[in-house]
Amino acid sequence: MTSVEHDRLMRANQANWDARTPVHLASRFYGLDQDLDPERWFAPFEWEDLGELAGRDVLHLQCHLGTETIAFARRGARAVGLDFSEASVAAAHGIAARAGADVRYVRANVYDAVEALDGRRFDVVYTGKGALCYLPDLDRWAETVGRLLRPGGRLYVVEFHPLLNSLGPKPAPGEGPELLLRHDYLGGGGPVHRDATHTYTDGPAVEGATDSYEWMHGIGEVVNALTGAGLTVRRLRETDELPWPRWPRMVRTESGWWRLTEPRIPLLYGLLATR
Repeated sequence: MTSVEHDRLMRANQANWDARTPVHLASRFYGLDQDLDPERWFAPFEWEDLGELAGRDVLHLQCHLGTETIAFARRGARAVGLDFSEASVAAAHGIAARAGADVRYVRANVYDAVEALDGRRFDVVYTGKGALCYLPDLDRWAETVGRLLRPGGRLYVVEFHPLLNSLGPKPAPGEGPELLLRHDYLGGGGPVHRDATHTYTDGPAVEGATDSYEWMHGIGEVVNALTGAGLTVRRLRETDELPWPRWPRMVRTESGWWRLTEPRIPLLYGLLATR
């Protein structure tokens, strides 16, 4: 697939996320009508891997509504969120203002982040939880991350495990509750086209742009993209917990997150790399 075609599909995704934003703002899933608790989206191991953030420059790529970005600011970071959706960035500004958080948000495609941020370098770049699947070219992404980091800077990716993405969230008509592999684990098969009037949250139907495109990326592809860009992988974690119950049979854990009682499989991973 050519870069021109990639750009066309990413523009479709941008329109789709613009259309999703009002749905997510109104959803119980994000709970923005309640007291904002951005740390509920983080596993305890994330803070351990990220280390001290006070006084550090932290960039959150593909930040959507910017709720996690606010958590970095509350821990003393100079936090910046970047997203390609104009509607999301506008909403993020409003959420941060209501929370009294000092966060800067920038609207830009990830691949244009270096230019959009005027060449600024960061101590930490954070991304994930449903971000990488919207990027067609991980080599280009990794190169961009390398240009955004200061020497010694850290990239932290906390992303849904490709095994999770391979499992269908709902059984087809006539099927039992078994988890079945329905989608590719490995990339290379081209984008998955979705035309959906509802997103991963509750709330009203999406109006307007309902088409979106996702690319599958195995962990090996992520690691090879980063090492190919000159970064060093320092740690890789896999966990069987998610911050919300994707399947009805999931049970709540002591952390407040959710896991399957069986089978015990990785649903999320955390990858720490340094420049």
